[in-house]
Parts: sequence; C-alpha cells; structure tokens
Amino acid sequence: MVQKYRGAAPRPRGRPREYDPDDALRRAVEVFWKTGYSATSLDTIAAATGMNRPSLYAAFGDKRALYLKALAHYQSLAATELREIFAGDGPLGETLMRVYEAALRLYLSGGQARGCFAIGTATSEAVADSQIRAMLAEGTRRLDRAFEARIKAAQQAGEIPPEADASALASLASATLHTIAIRARAGVSREELVAIARKAVAVICGSSRAAGTRGARPARPREESHG
Repeated sequence: MVQKYRGAAPRPRGRPREYDPDDALRRAVEVFWKTGYSATSLDTIAAATGMNRPSLYAAFGDKRALYLKALAHYQSLAATELREIFAGDGPLGETLMRVYEAALRLYLSGGQARGCFAIGTATSEAVADSQIRAMLAEGTRRLDRAFEARIKAAQQAGEIPPEADASALASLASATLHTIAIRARAGVSREELVAIARKAVAVICGSSRAAGTRGARPARPREESHG
C-alpha cells in the first residue's frame, strides 16, 4: 500500500549523473508491477528508465538485485504511509477505512486494476527465492504488528472490549488488505471492495455483534399466577 512515491533526494556534489537513481527505481517498480518479475527484461527496464544496460548494472546490479531494491522501496514507503495514517486522530473504524481507501486508490490507479506490488509480484517468486520469501514474510509481520498496536490503543481508549483478541483482529485487518488487493487485480469493482472493507471494519470494531442484537424482541414478561 503506497498512495504516492516521494520526490528524489538531492544529488551529491561532483560530476552530475545522467540519471536520477530514485526516479529510475520508481520506474523500475512500475515495470515490475505491470508485467511481473519473470516477464520483465532488463531491456524493458532500460527503456522505461532511459538507462542502458551497463548503467543499470552499475547502479543496481542484475535484474534480481534491482527487483529486491524495488520491493524494499515499496515496502518502506507502505510502512511509512501506514504509520502516518495511524498517527492521526479519529476512532478506530474511521482510521481503518482510511487505510483501506488509501490502498484502493493505489490498487486501482493508473487506469489499471493492478492490486498490490508486493502481492502481485513477490508471492510467485517467493516459492523459489528464499530472500524474496523472507522479505514478503517480514512485510506481513510488520503489517500485523502495526494493526495490532492500533487495535490495542483502541482497547485502551474503550472503543472495543478489553477481552478482544487484538492479535486475531490484526490478522483480520491485514487479511482484508490482502484480499482487496487480490480482488482488485481480478477486476472486482471499487464499490464491492469498499463494501468488503466496511464489513471487516464492522467485525473488528464489534459493530456486527451490536447489530446482531438490534431488532430483537424483548422477552415476554412472565404472567403472575394467582391462586
């Protein structure tokens, strides 16, 4: 989940480079995101970044090394954005929906239903590549921990019951983010994805339990026996 990429860092003094490494990395992310790791060639990345193959090798290494940098770049920006959202004020339900809405703006951006970069590219490569698998697993753990910390804060504020399992609710929050990423790539409409997110938020915040008691008929008072 990254809503937007940050600007490039200032160039160091000395002989100016013929390319901006931050911009080149962002462009490489876009290429991998569109075509996946296996179907992406260095020639394609070279064309997208305006760099020739020797320059790409000198700056980033081979295709795998470049992909690992792209994945780390995406994960870092996603973690930063999540922290920024969680640092804001507002009840838990609104905060969670801000996370999902920010994700959907990204997953459905650029005129494509592209989903999440990490899920769309790393999951297939993680089977055979232990480093990619480790990065994917650590990214998931960081996401779980961030959700759990925010949910525990909501418990302390009295928004959800103190006996609720914060770890389980955090896993549900993460799983919801993952499922809307996959469904977005499968072409599910924004309206349906928002509805899925809202249902998950209702469960996490306990609204579904409260809703289950609405409309229930009050128990009939017992008739007093006379005699």
